[in-house]
Amino acid sequence: MSWLLNLYETYKSNLGRVGVPEKKRDGREYTLLPISHTTQNAQIEVEITEQGDFHSARVLDKDEFSTLIPCTEKSASRAGSVVAPYPLHDKLSYVAGDFVAYGGKVKKEEPFATYIQQLEGWANSEYATPKLKSIYRYLSKRQLIKDLSDHSILYLDENQQLITKWDKKYERSPGEKPRIFTAVPGELESAFIRFNVYSPDKALTKIWLDAELYDSFISYYSQLLGEEDICYVTGKQLPSTDKHANKIRNSGDKAKLISANDTSGFTFRGRFADSHEAASISYEVSQKAHNALKWLIHRQGKIMDNRVFLVWGNDDPDVLSFTNNDNIFAMGFGPESSRPTAIKSHTNEELAFDLAKALSGYRNKLAVKSTSKANVNILVLDSATTGRMAVLYYRNLDKKLYFDKLIDWHSKCAWLHRYQKDEQGELLQFFGAPATKDIAFATYGPKANDKLVKGLMERMLPCIVDGRPVPQDIVRSATHRASNPLAMDKWEWEKTLSITCALINTQEGYNVALDEEIRDRSYLFGRLLAIADVLERNALERSGQDRDKKRSTNAIRYMSVFSQHPERTWRTIQNALQPHQAKFGKQLNYYSIMIDEVASKIPFDEFNNEPLTGKYLLGFYSQRYEIYHNTDKKRHEGNNAGDENNQDDNIPGM
Repeated sequence: MSWLLNLYETYKSNLGRVGVPEKKRDGREYTLLPISHTTQNAQIEVEITEQGDFHSARVLDKDEFSTLIPCTEKSASRAGSVVAPYPLHDKLSYVAGDFVAYGGKVKKEEPFATYIQQLEGWANSEYATPKLKSIYRYLSKRQLIKDLSDHSILYLDENQQLITKWDKKYERSPGEKPRIFTAVPGELESAFIRFNVYSPDKALTKIWLDAELYDSFISYYSQLLGEEDICYVTGKQLPSTDKHANKIRNSGDKAKLISANDTSGFTFRGRFADSHEAASISYEVSQKAHNALKWLIHRQGKIMDNRVFLVWGNDDPDVLSFTNNDNIFAMGFGPESSRPTAIKSHTNEELAFDLAKALSGYRNKLAVKSTSKANVNILVLDSATTGRMAVLYYRNLDKKLYFDKLIDWHSKCAWLHRYQKDEQGELLQFFGAPATKDIAFATYGPKANDKLVKGLMERMLPCIVDGRPVPQDIVRSATHRASNPLAMDKWEWEKTLSITCALINTQEGYNVALDEEIRDRSYLFGRLLAIADVLERNALERSGQDRDKKRSTNAIRYMSVFSQHPERTWRTIQNALQPHQAKFGKQLNYYSIMIDEVASKIPFDEFNNEPLTGKYLLGFYSQRYEIYHNTDKKRHEGNNAGDENNQDDNIPGM
């Protein structure tokens, strides 16, 4: 129940946002719903005068569909042929009193009778507003379909029966099809109608944005709730409910987190007589918790193949998430000085310092906003069927502890990357941990299906939050892909390589900067491969054979085989280098000396064909990084150093 309690507390901490429309980056609107309210997609808007007469109507555009409407427990969970009207806005078959008269078909009882009786109770109560009474007076006249057909919103056939499905025989000109038949999915009887009140004298707030009407229905409906019981979330005696919200991930989502309607199956297994004996949740808590969850998912949730990854704070919902694709600099948490468009520093110490400044900037922001209830919640949801949803993972952490975990992750899984782009489309260099989705990219490739990606994201969560080691199958898969550069485009391989280095480094703790004191066999073989790659690339460019840098060097071609049989493959690579060394002897002398120095560090008994560990990729990356930023090498080459001015384009972070 703790996740429900924290969602309930989040709702109470954000009461100022209730009913206030907000927009996503893609322009879609969402809001923190008031209790006893939900959202529906409306296709027709009908305006009523203050006197209760029809004024006008129009078919809505797709971006106007979403409408905030009042709802009861029954209407929020209605399904099939059950007649359970919404209190105000509803489908045509519910709100049109002349629906049957114009040929509309109903399965059992007429829905309008139940709808208008329910609306009458609200309109005649002490909580009713003038707008509500105007709508009730009009609908009581039972002439909605007549008015809509008179204004060419709906259409009647020659027998004055409602046309529920358009046919070419109704066309007066070729290709003519009324907008309503395009806007409504399925039969026309399912068209959803929303109402508004028009005044020629003053501008009135739209019904679905009117806080006065929200409060009116909440106050009225609170008098109709069921018996009180102990709420297992708050511990208070409150009106309880056994009907809980759906539409958690989107407006078409039918899956529920809490449900106990299978009274004829094996739900209770003889342990309880009814669902209330198992657990009782109050109507208020259920409404506020579910509405807070919907709002948070729309606002900052990450949905991958219907699996929801959500991180939020009770007092302040904005919390740095482990799922974000943006690096910590681009997210704007650090101070201005630590948010460069491109990092210019080249040493590992400078890069680490930049990262520390950004993390410290977010920590300071955190301290300012924190309160005594400064907690962070991590929630993962998914549904196995269309009707049931489950909590796959939930943790509630102190915000400071959560942030310390993030610092630890971003520090130990840190590497130098250059695969993200800024607003101008330029590659942005950053030092830190890759996002979980990018780890999936390195592990399974860019064409991996969402099922694989969401599974990996869930498996990486304990590594970030609990400090557990990265699963070895993930590291092995990424290492295997990074060892096969010919199987992918250059940009894809460079991205895979830097992410794989970050994963391997969670256990090794090496630096991006080259460490010449490391005597690990795999690391040293990786250094040899990097020197051979740069040497041959340099020779090809000097000879004019590969000015466009499209040709792969032998070191890159044999990389996969080299990782499995290093001694045998190294002889092949070295033999291929000899013609270049003979042709550009003095100019390539720097690299030849370096090869001898590194090879001499490998013990004679370890210079064999035993497969290399993933650490060879760390040696490869760091050695290559060192070569392209070594000023001693440029001074050694003198005038020839100018040939390397564009080498930085070859590797990430250069």
